[in-house]
Amino acid sequence: MSSHNQFQLLRQRRFLPFFVTQCFGAFNDNVFRQAIIGLLFWMQAPPAQRTLYASLAPAIFILPYFLFSATAGQIAEKLDKDRLIRITTTMEIFIMSLAALAFVLKALPLLLVALFATGVQSTLFGPVKYSILPAVLHPRELTGGNGLVEMGTSVSILLGMLAGGMIFEVSGAHGPWVAGATVIALAVCGNLASRMIPHVGAALPELRINWNPLPESLDVLRLARKQLAVRNAVLGVSWFWFVGTVFATQLPDYAPLNLGGSNLLYVFVLALFSIGTGVGSMLCEKLSARTVEIGLVPLGAFGMSAFLFDLYFARSGTATAHGLDVAGFMAQPGSWRIVVDLVGIGLFAGFFVVPLFALIQSRTPKTELSRVIGALNIQNSGFVVAASLICLALRTWAGWSIPQIFLALAIANTLVAIWIFTIVPEFLMRFLSWLLVRTLYRLRLRGIDHVPDEGAALIVCNHVSYMDALILSASIPRPVRFVMYYRIFNIPVMSWIFRTAKAIPIAGAKEDPVLMQRAFDEVDAALADGQLVCVFPEGALTKNGDIAPFKSGVEKILERRPVPVIPMALKNMWGSMWSRRDSRLGRMRVPRRLRAHVEVVADAPVDGAGATAESLETAVHDLRGDAA
Repeated sequence: MSSHNQFQLLRQRRFLPFFVTQCFGAFNDNVFRQAIIGLLFWMQAPPAQRTLYASLAPAIFILPYFLFSATAGQIAEKLDKDRLIRITTTMEIFIMSLAALAFVLKALPLLLVALFATGVQSTLFGPVKYSILPAVLHPRELTGGNGLVEMGTSVSILLGMLAGGMIFEVSGAHGPWVAGATVIALAVCGNLASRMIPHVGAALPELRINWNPLPESLDVLRLARKQLAVRNAVLGVSWFWFVGTVFATQLPDYAPLNLGGSNLLYVFVLALFSIGTGVGSMLCEKLSARTVEIGLVPLGAFGMSAFLFDLYFARSGTATAHGLDVAGFMAQPGSWRIVVDLVGIGLFAGFFVVPLFALIQSRTPKTELSRVIGALNIQNSGFVVAASLICLALRTWAGWSIPQIFLALAIANTLVAIWIFTIVPEFLMRFLSWLLVRTLYRLRLRGIDHVPDEGAALIVCNHVSYMDALILSASIPRPVRFVMYYRIFNIPVMSWIFRTAKAIPIAGAKEDPVLMQRAFDEVDAALADGQLVCVFPEGALTKNGDIAPFKSGVEKILERRPVPVIPMALKNMWGSMWSRRDSRLGRMRVPRRLRAHVEVVADAPVDGAGATAESLETAVHDLRGDAA
């Protein structure tokens, strides 16, 4: 597993058919929507009619998300996921057949009916699109799987817009027939791909569906707010859609008005943003070391703001040239700066959204995930509509330029990020710990898959440095409650990180018996709640690199609650940053090795009922070997 990368998923049946299916769906949706616009130009519809349909189409497509997302979440919870995907792709064939008839008849009202039906089909597919991933992927594959899905969606949307916009230009008089045949063919391909998806059972087959959308929408929105981190991850994803909508609505005018380009240049700048998002999504697995690393979220948020600010200053006025193609634009002064800004915004948007999806999937109970995704889709649609209306109001009534809108978006994005990270300091805490660990060490992980996906377990590990807890938290995909010596817990700056991570301070019986008893009670309560708890049974940092005898505290924990025990070992930490390299000093010194290669090794769970301090010490010693 240590050599695994996300691209290996594309060779596995548990992921590839679903990935291909969702790519065909996103591609076909955008081919269809752009082909409607192409038909209007092909028919030489007057500008007023084109404006009317251009305004109606997005509203008609998104309306089903408001109306039916809660119902879709329930259906995705109740039905087998592979079956539901096949049902939705079969629906798509019939809907696209209706759309093809409308293209051939040049019946614009019928096209809008088909567009509404497409929105209904997309609404049904939405919850299962993300709830299927934790059902078929290991938790350590969630970030990579979501990265692939986001990359595939971004590329499919871009290619779909290009293909749909070119149908009538390339096909000439046969445009309506070609458009109809194309959307049907793509729907059939998506359905064929869906039939290769292996069986994925229902999360809650006994669920009784409430068909009344209004009370159920309120229920699923409340469900998404149960956990603070999940609630704000949902808010973060919706904000991502807000930012994306601002770009999608402004780039068509930004290219000619501010960049001096033609319609081809609009496609180019849209491609830059989409490619940046795809690349950022793909990089998340590498940067997170295959954990659900929400520390990337602040990095993504503030990176987006930085490039948005620079995009405003790079071109705050109107263009001095007009009708430029891509080569002509690239020859203009300052064009490369704009290119970097657009790619950078997309890149950090990928860093922002992929860990949020992975967090929602990993922290939400599997029997609630589809309904939480339904709530997410309701909120997303609200943010999309809000973004469209705000941009329309700012440009039409307030007279703002597009660069001014981008500047306002940069300011708003910064404020929203600060607000979210203030409410849920875990995001910022994980960012600081991620930055520290990735700056100071190079990690190699082995056997981490032995950590259970859910349920209580006790982790025991050797104790080498003041950074051990941060290194382990960066290596284990689930949140961990660390039991640590209270003097380490109270280290300035680090103390805020430990408190935010809900670490449990402990003292010796002679130092503070009340604090020690409180620590044992907190450990037992955490294990009773199904959480992971990590203890360092040596009781103190090693003074010479060897593992000290394990103390009996671990046995007291297991006597009260005999949960499975995961032996883990830190290797090559001795002599690295923050370790006690010299027992004569009894304190930290300047490290001998910066960016040390550190290995984290885990073994199979041990039955807590029969585990002793001595047997666990032996297991950890064997894992560590001679690499202190």
